[in-house]
Amino acid sequence: MVSSKRKVRISLSWQIMIGLVLGIGLGVVFYKHTTAITAMNNIGTMFIDLIEMIMIPIVISCLTVGIASMGNVKKLGRVGIKTLVYFEVITTIAIILGLLIANIFHPGTFVDLKSLQAGDISAYVKSAKSYNSGGGIWGTVMDMVPTNIFSSLSTGDIMPIILFCILFGFGTASLGEKGQIIIDFLNAVSQVMFKITNWIMHLAPIGVCALIGATIAKMGISALLPLGYFIGLCYLGFFIFVVIILGATARIYKINLFYLLKYIKNELLLGFSTGSSEAVMPQLMERLTNYGADRSIVSLVIPTGYSFNLDGAALYESLAALFLAQAYNINLSITQQITLVLVLMLTSKGTAGVAGACFVVLLATMSTIGIPASGLAFIAGIDRIVDMARCVVNITGNSLATIVIAKSEGEFAPDDEKALVGGTVVTGR
Repeated sequence: MVSSKRKVRISLSWQIMIGLVLGIGLGVVFYKHTTAITAMNNIGTMFIDLIEMIMIPIVISCLTVGIASMGNVKKLGRVGIKTLVYFEVITTIAIILGLLIANIFHPGTFVDLKSLQAGDISAYVKSAKSYNSGGGIWGTVMDMVPTNIFSSLSTGDIMPIILFCILFGFGTASLGEKGQIIIDFLNAVSQVMFKITNWIMHLAPIGVCALIGATIAKMGISALLPLGYFIGLCYLGFFIFVVIILGATARIYKINLFYLLKYIKNELLLGFSTGSSEAVMPQLMERLTNYGADRSIVSLVIPTGYSFNLDGAALYESLAALFLAQAYNINLSITQQITLVLVLMLTSKGTAGVAGACFVVLLATMSTIGIPASGLAFIAGIDRIVDMARCVVNITGNSLATIVIAKSEGEFAPDDEKALVGGTVVTGR
C-alpha cells in the first residue's frame, strides 16, 4: 500500500512571523535577565553578520558585471544623474512630510522629559564626532575616492567600493574578449553568493526571534508607553509616505506598487524584524532582478540608495527634531524649519556604514537650530522599535526607485502584467 503522506511546508514569511511572535514572548519572559539578553543578542548579531559577510562580494560582482554590460560612459552618466535627482526629490519630500506631521499633531507637547528615562548615546556621540570631522559635504565627496580599496572593503565603506567597481567595470569592458574571462568569473561569484544567501535565509526565523527577544527583554513593554504617541505618529508618517507619496510616484510611472510590495514581502518582513536594511540587500538585489529590472540598473541603484535614499530615516529625522524642540518648549520659526530641511538634505546623505546613522545625523543637525543634543537620550530607548518600520520604508523606497529608473531607461521587462498599471509587459528577458 502506497503512503500518500504530504509534507506541510511553511513559507519563509510565516516562519519569520512565528519567530517574531516567539521573540516577543521570550522578551517578556526574560525581562531584564542579563544572561538571556546576552545570549539572544549574540545569536541575532551572528545572523546579521552572516548576511553582511556576503553583501560586499555581491555588490562587487553584480555592479562590476552590470557596468561592464552597460557598455558606455554616456549611459552610466545619464542613469547616475537621473538616480541622484530622483533620490534628492523623494528624500526632501520625506523630510517635509515629517515636519508637517510634527506641526499638525505636536507630539512633543504631550511629553514631560522629566518623567522619561535617558538612554546611553555615548556611542552615537563618538560616531557623530567622527562623521563631522570628515569635513561636511566636501568630506563626503572626498571619501568617495578610495586611497586603498582593500581598506574600504574591510570596513564595508560602500561609496568608495561603488566608484572602484564602476571604474573596474569600464576597464573590463574595454578589454573586449579578454575581459569576458573576468565577467564570467564575477558572474560565477555572484551566483555562489546568492546561493549562500538562500542558505542563510533559512536561519532568518531564529535570528529574528533572538533580535526581537533581546530588544523586548532589555527595555520591556512598559518603556514604550510614555512615548507611545510619538511612536504612533512615526508609524503613521511611514504609512502615509509609502501609500500616498510612493503610491503616487508609482502611479505616475504606471507601476503597481502593491504588487511590488507583495513580491518583496519576505525582504520587508525580514527588514522589519531585524531593523537592518543591510541584512536585506543581497536578497533584494536578486529579487528585483528576477522581478524584471535590468541587472546593471539594480546593481547601481540599490547600493547607491543605501547612502542617498533613506526615505524612512529622512522622515524620522525631521519628525524627531521637531518633537524634541516641542518637548523643550522651543518654538521654531518657518525660517528655522526651512533651515532644518536644507541641513537634513545634506547631512542625511552618505551615512552608509556609520554606526547609528539616524542618531548621528540628528546629532549633527540639532545644534544648528538650537535644540539640545542631550534630548536624543530620551528617545534612544525606543529607537529600535521605530527603526523596524524605518527599515521597511527604506527598503520600499529603494525598490521602487530601482523599478522607476529601470522603466525610464526601457530596462524593465516584467513577466507578469500585474507589475504594471495599464502598461505593456515585455517577456523573454
